[in-house]
Amino acid sequence: MDSDGTQDARGTHANPVPRPAGPPPAMPPLPAQAPGVPARPDGSAFLAWLRTPRPEAAPGVWRFGHRPRPEEEPEVIPGRQLISGAVIAFLVGWLIWSLLWNGYLGGWWLLPLYAMIPESWVEPHSFAAVVVVYAYYLLIALVIMVGVGRLGRWSEIWRRYGPPAWRRTPRTNERPLAAEDDPAQWNQLRAAGAADAAERLAAEARDGLMRDVDHARIARAWQGVRNGRHSLATFTGAVLKDGAAACLHPSGARDLPARLARHDLLAGQVRLGTTADDARNPYAYRGAGLGLGPDLLGTSLLAVGPAGSGKTGSLVRPLAESLCLHALAGRAAVVVVGGAGAGLGPADAYDVVVRIGNPESVYDLDLYGGTTDPDEAAAVLAEGLVGDLADPHPGSDSRRSTTVLAQLLGPFRAVHGRFPSVPELRQLLDGSPGPLGVLRQGLAGSDQESLLRELDARERQMGQPSDVGGILADRVALLDRPAFAGFFDTSGQSRPFSLKALDHPVRVRIDLPERGHADASRMLARLVLAQFTASVAVREDRSLFACLILDDASGVVTPEAVRGIQRLRSAHAGVVLTLRTLDDVPRPLRGPLLGAAGCRMALSGLTPWDGQDFAEVWGKEWTEARDVTDRQIIAETPAGKAVHMLRRVITGKAPTARAVTVRQVERERWSASELAHGVPPGHAVLSLTTVQGEHAPPLLVDLRD
Repeated sequence: MDSDGTQDARGTHANPVPRPAGPPPAMPPLPAQAPGVPARPDGSAFLAWLRTPRPEAAPGVWRFGHRPRPEEEPEVIPGRQLISGAVIAFLVGWLIWSLLWNGYLGGWWLLPLYAMIPESWVEPHSFAAVVVVYAYYLLIALVIMVGVGRLGRWSEIWRRYGPPAWRRTPRTNERPLAAEDDPAQWNQLRAAGAADAAERLAAEARDGLMRDVDHARIARAWQGVRNGRHSLATFTGAVLKDGAAACLHPSGARDLPARLARHDLLAGQVRLGTTADDARNPYAYRGAGLGLGPDLLGTSLLAVGPAGSGKTGSLVRPLAESLCLHALAGRAAVVVVGGAGAGLGPADAYDVVVRIGNPESVYDLDLYGGTTDPDEAAAVLAEGLVGDLADPHPGSDSRRSTTVLAQLLGPFRAVHGRFPSVPELRQLLDGSPGPLGVLRQGLAGSDQESLLRELDARERQMGQPSDVGGILADRVALLDRPAFAGFFDTSGQSRPFSLKALDHPVRVRIDLPERGHADASRMLARLVLAQFTASVAVREDRSLFACLILDDASGVVTPEAVRGIQRLRSAHAGVVLTLRTLDDVPRPLRGPLLGAAGCRMALSGLTPWDGQDFAEVWGKEWTEARDVTDRQIIAETPAGKAVHMLRRVITGKAPTARAVTVRQVERERWSASELAHGVPPGHAVLSLTTVQGEHAPPLLVDLRD
């Protein structure tokens, strides 16, 4: 068995799973590398990583070795007050004991002793009497010590300043794993009758031949066995034959060439930073790591911050790296879109690298999304061409553009058996008589009378003020440039990539020609987003998580794009969009976009206007407000006036009485001013929503840790 059932090509797709642009990277030398832990020849580092507890936690908490904290912050007594109270309690206890010992409080406290012992033991110099009396004294002393110890909080002093505070090494293992819970033993396989395969995998882990990607990939394949996609015998045979290298990704890779972020494939998370120990964060989150995975990205993520705030290095690159690892494990398909040289990872980390405008690019981009339906192709292409002009130009809305394109694409495909290339499409939209005449001649005498009527309607609309053909032709002209001469080929001479391949765990990077072709880059980014939202909605295998990462979504957000993002959660897919400012989104779409994204991130350096939009979407919460009022005390007697004068000489302040008023008020979670001026460099404020509907309030996160 070479796959887990999610990697095999299906007969319903025109494009097979793309293979790597170059030869597979050389496997790193064994033993396996466990994330964050130096490798050892015996595999103990990998086993230690595998067996580290990952308790259930709130959304966004890095679960690897996490130790849950209370929901509410415990009351912390100041150290000076704690020590002074302990000393006073000790002195009170010593005073009580002295009064008892010296008989100043009478002998009543000895009555229980005389009531419990025989009279014969009360004889002078009796050994039994001495033992019993001193034992009774010790009991009374212990009772006094326990009482004053609880009163003086001696236990808190012991925890804060005693030996427990000297041991600073945190404990990550709450309890040792039971044999039946050990993930290194593959007990599910043993219970299903595949004991030989389980023993082979356990031995590979002990010998240092297994990586975290191998464990995740084989676990995914076993999930396919349980779901009935392939048989137990096939899975067992592959494991016994190849061990930890069984069920490989089609590329043959078992890891990425290099990792920059910390990943935990067992929990499916990538660590992005640490939640700050700030009073504005819930106590349970403070100091915890921040980890994102498909359970959060499935609701989509929108990040806004100026250039240099860390969007690419601190967010996009780690997420792309994580999803590429998930793809190698057969769990996800990822498409990363950004400018050439944006630092989205090496080419060897991807199966397909489309360098638009670069003549050395191995792969091309399918302008029509891999579909053979002219109406579907027209709808997606129209969104890419004029989606951003729908509101400002009433005559260029996507529906009318879709109609115009469908009137041309249908006849062209019927005559030529393919869709038009960019120069051919431009000529058709310009209304050139030659290409239109060829189409009419090819349809004449056939049973395609409906297509002839489409051509007639197109010719009647040409030249009218409401015709959008000219606008479409101008937009297509942005792609009909010498730099793109070898791209968007429809004759079958190139290797076009289609987003229909997202049925498979493919890793794709698309480099846009932002330098010198900014308008064309934005148009292509819109086209990729439109193709993505259309393709994932009709996937056959939705067990794969599909994600599109747009490193710069400026000019990409359209009304149809927002509606498409809202539908992604039910399709087990999501998008990651980054913006320098919300001003790059039309004002009517800012609210719907923030509402469509379940995860929202505001990075440092945000403008107050952008902060206002985030403050509105995050809403308000009830909080406790304390109003403190100091009122000067007026002495009425000569003695009181003398005392007040003495206090003023000593303290330099007039005697006052403090009044505290506590009330519940509703305030913004984060105000626009706080987002603009209160987020330190390298930090961000992030709110999270899982696909199950769990929420995490806006959290101040240090992205550098």
